[in-house]
Amino acid sequence: MDFDRIIQNGQIVDGSGAEPYRADVGIIGKTIAAIGDLSAAAAGETFDAAGRVVTPGFIDAHRHADTAVFWKDFGTAELLQGLTIVINGNCGLSAAPVSGPHKAHVAAYLYPITGELGGIPVESLAAYHAALKNRPLPIHAGMLAGLGTIRAAVAGFEKNLTDGDYRAIRALLACTLSEGALGVSLGLGYAPECFFDTAGLIRALEPIRHTNITLSVHMRSESMNLLPSIDEALTLAKALHVPLQISHLKAVGRERWGSLIHDALERIRRAREDGLDVQCDAYPYTAGSTQLLHVLPPEFLAGGTEAIARRLADPAAQKVLRERFETGTDYDNYAMLIGWENIEIASVKCEADKPLVGKTIAEAAGDAEPWRFCAGLLSRNRCAVTMIDRLTAEDDIAAIYQAPFSYVISDATYPTDGLLHPRVYGTFVHILERFVRERKTLSLPAAVQKMTRMPADRYGLTKKGRLEPGADADLLIFDPDRVHERATYRDPARTAEGIDTVLVNGVPAVGNGEPTGKTNGTVLERRNP
Repeated sequence: MDFDRIIQNGQIVDGSGAEPYRADVGIIGKTIAAIGDLSAAAAGETFDAAGRVVTPGFIDAHRHADTAVFWKDFGTAELLQGLTIVINGNCGLSAAPVSGPHKAHVAAYLYPITGELGGIPVESLAAYHAALKNRPLPIHAGMLAGLGTIRAAVAGFEKNLTDGDYRAIRALLACTLSEGALGVSLGLGYAPECFFDTAGLIRALEPIRHTNITLSVHMRSESMNLLPSIDEALTLAKALHVPLQISHLKAVGRERWGSLIHDALERIRRAREDGLDVQCDAYPYTAGSTQLLHVLPPEFLAGGTEAIARRLADPAAQKVLRERFETGTDYDNYAMLIGWENIEIASVKCEADKPLVGKTIAEAAGDAEPWRFCAGLLSRNRCAVTMIDRLTAEDDIAAIYQAPFSYVISDATYPTDGLLHPRVYGTFVHILERFVRERKTLSLPAAVQKMTRMPADRYGLTKKGRLEPGADADLLIFDPDRVHERATYRDPARTAEGIDTVLVNGVPAVGNGEPTGKTNGTVLERRNP
């Protein structure tokens, strides 16, 4: 048999978690055609992988590149850390479908997470996918249906829903799924989903009942109410009979580090023993990044960004807000849990506030009360502010990764200016460098499995995330001892090193550590049975 390409002499780490073995990989077109001793075979192009490993391409199943995939330079940061697939639309905040009378309000709310929607067809997932298919893609991209976006498109950011609203939400969710969404995401820490109770969520999610469509849940709390929030997510999965993915599991706040994450993992383990299909994921950094709005109590999030901005400028509301920041324990009160000194301003919209980027709220406030400064910053920027928040302990992250039901994500967002989080550029190399090579938390086969086969299987990507005959030829060649994350919190926009070769659909997208400019990525869509 002749091949288009052969990778010779590599150590195969196939994504299953099995031990590495030496073999050649033969590729015909976009498919892995054979694995074994292919020394006698002919090929149009040969790669010598001696001294290096060959793995499936890495998959980031929790990213927020909804609009970044349309950027001209998208793909370089991703490819150079080994990514061949990203799945967007997470945390209930998908860029599509957004249409109707609430479109402007929804777009403003999504802006700090998904980026600017202007110019991208987002009135339906079908329109979004069609536009993405009409441009060159360096890697594969899929999308989840964000229930928060769908609810906001139907009913805005009001707290209460009518029977008609529920019917419209279910219809729009069903339509979005029929248009190829890989799963459904919830963001119960964000408006307007924080206004759902558990029964309302079950009612809204009726279209996925008794399906294999994964429900990915950013839980209501990741701190003092973490265990009840896990219980709520498990209740949803049990009631609907669907696979459950608990997003970016963590325990926020020093007082909860250690024991709480072990209790959370035990909750998940017991649910799995009882027959529930539940997994979790985590990003490998002790700091996160999201909207600064996330620090506010839920009742302050009603009405959309303009209403929130007005509320934050109102003296009577400010009095309530101060009390809530000082005493509130019914929500993830970051002011109490991690302190203003651990909340850094990452991006702002007002030109006058841009010198504040990189400062903590405590530093930027100066002599002012930090809570009051935060309220003013959000109000004058019409809520378009992002933060980097130092939340968790690395030992907790290691404990999560050691669970057999966890996999790796980045949760990367792409603010249009200001400070990126280093996870945009480095997450998957960070795993290899920090958690495999330095801490030895994971073996190389286990780490690769958590970055390939597990997320692929979770979203029904049956030819992705595995190195076996018949699978798609999304492949990496690298030396695990040489990979290095260059991105830092102070200097995040630095590409990773050490991923020598990346094949996307059988074609080199990276060669000798440099992007080739090839664009063989595709739009990934769920096919209804």
